[in-house]
Amino acid sequence: MKNIFKILAFILLLWGAGGCSDVLVEAPKAVAVETFYNTAAEVETAVNAAYQELRAVNGISGQLGAQVEAYTDYSYGRGSYQVLSDFQGLNSTNIPRTDEGWRLFYLSIRNANLVIQNAPKGSRISQADIVKYVAEAKFLRAYNYFWLVRNWGGVPIRTEATLTEPNVKRSTAEEVYKLIIADLKEAETNLPDKGAQVGRATKWAAKAALAEVYFTLNQYAEARDKADEIIKSGQFSLIPVTVAADFDKVFGPTVVTSPEEIFYLKMTRQNNQGMYLAMFAHHPGTRLHGAGGFFAHYTDSQTNPVYRTWDNNDLRKSYNWVSWNIGLGANSLLCKKFSDPLAPSGTAAGNDFPIYRYADVLLLYAEAACRAGNAPTAAAMEALNQVRRRAYGRPITTPSTVDFKLADYTAATFNDLVLRERGYETQYEGKRWLDLKRLGTPKLREIIKAATGKDVADKHLLWPIPVGELNFNTALDPCKDQNPGY
Repeated sequence: MKNIFKILAFILLLWGAGGCSDVLVEAPKAVAVETFYNTAAEVETAVNAAYQELRAVNGISGQLGAQVEAYTDYSYGRGSYQVLSDFQGLNSTNIPRTDEGWRLFYLSIRNANLVIQNAPKGSRISQADIVKYVAEAKFLRAYNYFWLVRNWGGVPIRTEATLTEPNVKRSTAEEVYKLIIADLKEAETNLPDKGAQVGRATKWAAKAALAEVYFTLNQYAEARDKADEIIKSGQFSLIPVTVAADFDKVFGPTVVTSPEEIFYLKMTRQNNQGMYLAMFAHHPGTRLHGAGGFFAHYTDSQTNPVYRTWDNNDLRKSYNWVSWNIGLGANSLLCKKFSDPLAPSGTAAGNDFPIYRYADVLLLYAEAACRAGNAPTAAAMEALNQVRRRAYGRPITTPSTVDFKLADYTAATFNDLVLRERGYETQYEGKRWLDLKRLGTPKLREIIKAATGKDVADKHLLWPIPVGELNFNTALDPCKDQNPGY
């Protein structure tokens, strides 16, 4: 079983840890902030606290991830998540879930800010370690803000300078992105090539995050170049497959790490430490998840156009989906991408949650290169074809009969092609809705309408600012600072 760091962070307490190894491990004890941050080990422990909220059961690899997976063109929500697939905004059941996401993001940001503020004051820590751990904290802070700004728009910016200030105005999205980019650039410069433990952020994780941020901001040349740095580094590669089951080498519950991993949230088969999102995909009857499952998302083999038009020879199709009647007829299918039959009862899966992996970067590069030059390039097509060859079980770097041909595509048709392939490749990784949002509302609405027949309401594009934030942060105006429709 994989060992990973498990640590709970409270408002005025941090948890300490024991000895280090090549993976993150738990040995918590309460430590007062005032007496902490003196040694490299203490500062590392404090950095670890900022990871926990991203891995929480209600975070992006759990309940919050389940929110965005109900917004896709390839599947539908069921039960309390069904209303989300109507694309008309959140109801009273789902608003508390996004409120909890907001709380977790800001708790992670707070823990990162504590490191940024206090690590330089350490009495028994080298300057090199201070620089490294502050960079790691800034990477985590930036990633939290990246999720916040894409889902809530402009938000209050809380940094180490405002740690004790409860009332912080709502900044614009542009101001949030400015902080994100500055943090990621520092992380890119000062993080190591390889983390001391599996699951720690590296300079390559920072480059991948920068590429995605630029991609989201339509700064395509910058996105292309950052992705290309990762590709040309030779540090990463796609894992070959020959049959569908081989994708377990990428997504399986016993994988510790792989050449494809750039930055993953590391999970283990222990209470509150597994990938909770997997619970939303499975049905107890399939026995693909030892803890059962909620089967909160599904698709239909006959009515969903994404699935229906997907080539059956693409191994991702049979790997990702299994036929199972959940009471909606024989055509219903459940996502089995993150299966763990040995997950203990009452807990979550051991599968790691991919944030950035090499396939994702190749596809990002392909689209960004095309958009930057307003035409597909040979390098962009090769990046796309490497992902496609792997999907069909072919040698990854050898031209194949399954390859797309450069001469067959214009800029517009190539971009649509890459978007389709990204949709196949990143299913159930919490990426599709955010991919569609970055294309702009008209394109998002076009794709969702074609797949579901439904119109996306304006209020569905951003989540509501939590009422608790509006009530207690007096720098916010409950009317002017609330998102439209709420």
